[in-house]
Amino acid sequence: MSRRYDQKTTTFTNDGKLLQVQYAIEAINKTGSAIGILTKEGIVLTTERQDVSSLLEAPTHSEKIFQLDSHLYSVVNGLTADANYLIDIARVEAQNYKYHYGGENIPIEQLIVKICDIKQSYTQIGGLRPFGAAFLFAGHDRHLGYQLYSTDPSGNYFGWKAIAIGQKNAEANGLLKPSYKVDITLEEGINLGIKALVKTMDTANPSPKKIEMVVISENKTSKKIEGRTLKEAEIRALLEKNGFNAEK
Repeated sequence: MSRRYDQKTTTFTNDGKLLQVQYAIEAINKTGSAIGILTKEGIVLTTERQDVSSLLEAPTHSEKIFQLDSHLYSVVNGLTADANYLIDIARVEAQNYKYHYGGENIPIEQLIVKICDIKQSYTQIGGLRPFGAAFLFAGHDRHLGYQLYSTDPSGNYFGWKAIAIGQKNAEANGLLKPSYKVDITLEEGINLGIKALVKTMDTANPSPKKIEMVVISENKTSKKIEGRTLKEAEIRALLEKNGFNAEK
């Protein structure tokens, strides 16, 4: 019966769903998880790297975490090609705002609305398909301070204190919900992020090489908001600190 609604992205089923959007969400839920945790001191973003052949050259840049502007980062889940297109748009939008408003950073929610408008338009125009990519956006602006948002293929976005998306997100969110507290520190957020991510991984001995983590906080020297990517040795130390036997 559902095949009647599969051919066009703009046709609703009897129960009010767009099947192509549902399929896009399913594609996202088959990729490695991404975790975001908001604290008063900063934001933690962590994600599982994709499995790649050992014959490939080691990547020189992050696979799933992208810097959009000096104050804003994003984690991607789903189809990388779809995500890259939207990441490029977000970066250009951020720079255009900076150019037109004397170097001021774009308000984070304003940029997210722009990206979600594009996502939503692809669900209602014939001949197009929804983007098979979900995002976590994390950053800081002078209007609302530290902020963490998620977006999905339908064009919806939500603000969060802590959130997991992707494969086994229910297990990770099941840990985040009782463990998160309003006054959580940045260090506690980092430890909670590692625990939640490992809970979604199919191994008892997680490899530091398969984990990416960025911590967004104020630089004590420059007083600017910056994102710092944790090195492999730091990830290994975090795993061991939280009781995991890191793969050698």
